[in-house]
Amino acid sequence: MASKVTFLGLLALSCYVASAADQSPLQDFCVANRNSTVLVNGFACKDPKLVEASDFMFTGLHLLGNTSNPVGSRATPVTVAQVPGLNTLGISMVRLDFAPFGVNPPHTHPRGSEILTVLKGRLEVGFVTSNPENRLITAILRKGDVFVFPVGLVHFQRNIRNGKAIAIGAFNSQNAGVITIANAVFGSKPDISSVVLQKAFQVDQNVISQLQKKF
Repeated sequence: MASKVTFLGLLALSCYVASAADQSPLQDFCVANRNSTVLVNGFACKDPKLVEASDFMFTGLHLLGNTSNPVGSRATPVTVAQVPGLNTLGISMVRLDFAPFGVNPPHTHPRGSEILTVLKGRLEVGFVTSNPENRLITAILRKGDVFVFPVGLVHFQRNIRNGKAIAIGAFNSQNAGVITIANAVFGSKPDISSVVLQKAFQVDQNVISQLQKKF
């Protein structure tokens, strides 16, 4: 009797876990209706009768990104914000352009894993595992190489050559999100207390103040 109760309990738990996972689309598509005032986890659907080919298209991924910025890189996203037809499909992508020795600074994607393919140049890439190990897993990628960044982990890319580099990233989310660590920590609005940051980074308050001014 006890084993039967245990089995039924495990069965109920597995059903609960299954129901808690993302659901598969229940229709052909759900093009995002950006004018809707309905708040849902994603976007409300546009009337299918009003859907057009342009809802599923993005033009310009062949264009070089402007890398004239302090970090020397530029991301051109193709998410549900650019392509309404991605709504509910669980996919998106990004083009990454790097100036010579440019960096895509340490960041995370809270809602999606990323698979990166190098199209041009040579990149140093890596991610850091979670506490307490905080192990850096890194590699040098050449044209045609692929690397995976697990969801939520801090990662980066760096152009190690004196020439431009290009990569394409794909995500298992319509909007994987981006949290750039330096911007979030030192550029929050309002500022995180300098006392908190001093304790966290074990540096003088003047250093914290300088970093907050930069971001």
